[in-house]
Amino acid sequence: MPAYTQNSKAQLQGKITNTEGTPLSYASIAILNTQTGTYADSLGNYRFLVPANQNFVCIAQFVGYVPKKIPLKLAKNQVFTLNIRLETDSSNLKEVTVKGSKLPSERVSIFTIPPKTIKTLPTPFGEFNKILATLPGVVTNSELSSSYSVRGGNFDENLVYVNNIEVYRPFLVRAGQQEGLSFINPDLVQKVEFSAGGWEAKYGDKMSSALVIDYKKPTQWGGSVSWGLLGGTAHIEGVAARKKLSFVAGVRHKDSQYLLNTLPTSGEYLPRFTDVQALFRYQFSKHTSLEWLTAYAKNNYLVRPAARQTTFGTLDTPFRLLVAFNGQETMQYALFQSALKLTHYFNKRLRTEWLVSGMNTREREFVDVEGGYRLCDIVPDPTTNTNRCVAERSIGTIYENARNRLQATIISAASRNSWNIDDNHFLEFGGRYNAENINDVLEEYSFIDSAGFTSLNQSINNKLALRSHRFSGYIQHSFNIKDLHTINYGVRVGYWNINQEWIVSPRFQYAFTPDWRQPTVFKLSAGVYQQPPFYRELRDREGNLNLDLKAQQSLHLIGGVERSFQIGERSFKWTAEVYYKYIQNVIPYDIDNVRIRYFAKNNATAFATGLDLRISGDFVKGAESWFSLGLMNVREDVEGDGVGYIRRPTDQRLTFAAYFEDHLPNNPTFRAYVNMVYGTGLPFGPPNNDKFRSALNGRAYRRIDIGFSKVVSFDNIQIGNARVLKSLWIGLEILNILATENTISYNWITDTNSMQYAIPNTLSTRFINFRLIGNF
Repeated sequence: MPAYTQNSKAQLQGKITNTEGTPLSYASIAILNTQTGTYADSLGNYRFLVPANQNFVCIAQFVGYVPKKIPLKLAKNQVFTLNIRLETDSSNLKEVTVKGSKLPSERVSIFTIPPKTIKTLPTPFGEFNKILATLPGVVTNSELSSSYSVRGGNFDENLVYVNNIEVYRPFLVRAGQQEGLSFINPDLVQKVEFSAGGWEAKYGDKMSSALVIDYKKPTQWGGSVSWGLLGGTAHIEGVAARKKLSFVAGVRHKDSQYLLNTLPTSGEYLPRFTDVQALFRYQFSKHTSLEWLTAYAKNNYLVRPAARQTTFGTLDTPFRLLVAFNGQETMQYALFQSALKLTHYFNKRLRTEWLVSGMNTREREFVDVEGGYRLCDIVPDPTTNTNRCVAERSIGTIYENARNRLQATIISAASRNSWNIDDNHFLEFGGRYNAENINDVLEEYSFIDSAGFTSLNQSINNKLALRSHRFSGYIQHSFNIKDLHTINYGVRVGYWNINQEWIVSPRFQYAFTPDWRQPTVFKLSAGVYQQPPFYRELRDREGNLNLDLKAQQSLHLIGGVERSFQIGERSFKWTAEVYYKYIQNVIPYDIDNVRIRYFAKNNATAFATGLDLRISGDFVKGAESWFSLGLMNVREDVEGDGVGYIRRPTDQRLTFAAYFEDHLPNNPTFRAYVNMVYGTGLPFGPPNNDKFRSALNGRAYRRIDIGFSKVVSFDNIQIGNARVLKSLWIGLEILNILATENTISYNWITDTNSMQYAIPNTLSTRFINFRLIGNF
């Protein structure tokens, strides 16, 4: 930090906009090579103290724009107004993103994620959502799944927007290995913002989180191709028609066959996932543009299980389960989403967006699997140095059959508007209409034939149809007072014709930015977040719909602080937030792997309280890393169960995550990456036994992935004046390097004495992956 005192300061203030005069909300501005700086507010305005009577260079930057450097020298106590206009440029995204993320933000629970980190993070499939697991308050306990929960919520409580268009996930997924990839394609991403709670009224009606993605707006031609043992990707971006037309398109293919062969159940795994996405943007004039986002994803999952051997229990009482399977599982998901967005600027202060979107999904589950099992006690066999069965606890047959088919179509029309009233006041408002048509055929049953008796676990045979209409709207106002206080308040309203319920959700955010040497922001947020029931919540465990279900209501109270500081020439930022959520009209649920089974009743209350800590910065000069710690307590009280408050299925008391990056001191093209996740055990209990819900505590989740890479630049491979291949990224990854057997769910077996045993289903073990990424 520069060593200047209050008496040798001047004040720099102004506004950061693009070339069209549109404010760049939360753009960063700082003194070059220091941590002295700030973020602009939602109106693009900024103000901070700078050293007086000395030369310095001020740098303003925003994701997707060319950073601008301005040399300055101000007199003591001088107040200087500097308005800055940034030009768009897609070629410098990496440099822009990293630097700006180390300054404090005035928004509550907002994290900005560097897009380049998503590509280098050691994960099995390059899955975008895995970067979220390194943030405080976010929990994901399966490397095979893209699902995540936030601050005690579940997978269905998260909003995802791409260019202000809400996107959806499949309905019928049972297990992580059956999933494809999340909607977000990392090759197409320009900007990533994630809110773990307390977000503004303009974002929708969910209770846990909001993920806001902006896809690229290219200004030149480029692309990339990647390949690895678990799949590959390709993307292209460019401009045409005198730069009026820009586009970015990508294809991804996931083949998890090699990784699934490390699961405890051996057999023939034939998973295939492919998706194609494209975003086209045409600039009709300086004030009007049209965007078309389209995506198609197809997922085929086939497995013919053969055998399984699981050893579990304690050192004093070890057990072994042996299963021989016959049959197969076939899952097919085809998801199509498309949207048009028309943007028009009436002038520099008034903007409107009109959006029309549609989603159609066709999903099929065909399961016909029989497994003969044997549960026995084991003891060490010194002659073979292994364990052997000495007493049989149970012998029987498990049978599962399913013929489930679902088709859903959602059509949406929306308007989003913003009015920059003056330099201190910003108004946003809009509305949305949804038409939903869902048809679901459920035909499934399972039973256990053991020790002379047959137990029917589940039997569902039903045909369901749901057609409904939803309306929602919002208005919010942002303003600042003397550049020290930033306030945002607003309200959302909504209506669903099925239960004829109106919801009103007021929200408020406040930030105080004192004139301190080290940039610091204190934050406070309070608001109501209501989630009207969707199809998943309406369907109970017997396959029936409860159409009288009401919206769940969550009150968020959040307080936090962000502070930037410098150690030597290295910049850091730490964040601390405490939160409390009180939830009414709760719909209880149980989780099996990634499948959520709702009770379809508003018969519970719940709360979540916790502390989230994060520190990020240049632990190694030139490489950004971060460490996150979360403490949480999540409980619910189901009416009439006589138990009182118990742990919710997502109650992971302590979580720790880290992303660490390093490079050779004199050669940064050689880099190493570490991705570490730890979470204490989740609660669980025997199925269909409400008395003992969450009575047991599962194993802790522990996983460390490491990666090594080398970047090779190609300056001499050209066609004319264009380089065919700019660079080649070569990576070697060791996934789950400790070979930890993490548990995702449990199977339950009953012996001849009616004793129940929880058999852990574990995830993938150690796997070595090789990846190549070529940029052109």
